Amino acid sequence: MAISATINKISLNIADMDRHYYQTHEITAAQHPSETDYRFMMRIIAYAFNATETLSFTKGLSSEDEPDIWQKSLIDDIELWIDFGQLDDKRIRKACGRSDKVIIYTYNSGKADIWFDQIKSKLERYKDLQVIHIVAEGVEGLVQRNMQLQCNIQDGEMYLGNDEASFTIRLEQRK
Repeated sequence: MAISATINKISLNIADMDRHYYQTHEITAAQHPSETDYRFMMRIIAYAFNATETLSFTKGLSSEDEPDIWQKSLIDDIELWIDFGQLDDKRIRKACGRSDKVIIYTYNSGKADIWFDQIKSKLERYKDLQVIHIVAEGVEGLVQRNMQLQCNIQDGEMYLGNDEASFTIRLEQRK
């Protein structure tokens, strides 16, 4: 019998002073059985940094044809494609061909540095692609089935926490 995904309910209160975006999002997000708590939090962090009324989680790891997070237009065009980790050139090419803007978030420093050094020359041809590394040590401790998270973003840094713990998250622009 296959292990099913864990369903997490998140109340994410975002105060993004950089974009003047202030909103509470009630999110139901599935955590794939093979997904670590750390990677799950990377998805929450990326969601918060890019939050809009139309940004949404997809099937993610369960689907090869969709990113982890996307924003679609009213006519179903993909405006923003957000993926995670060290993607191969084929997936990056597919994402850039199907959407207006692509963001790849990396989060494991050692592996991400090696991957980026190997692929950076191939990435130059994609004008609407960003590669961003997330530095967020210890955030996996925030994962619970029901989460109440407060997120403040200012000057490109995020302060993310709940009633018990708080973390500073930085983004490092790679491309």
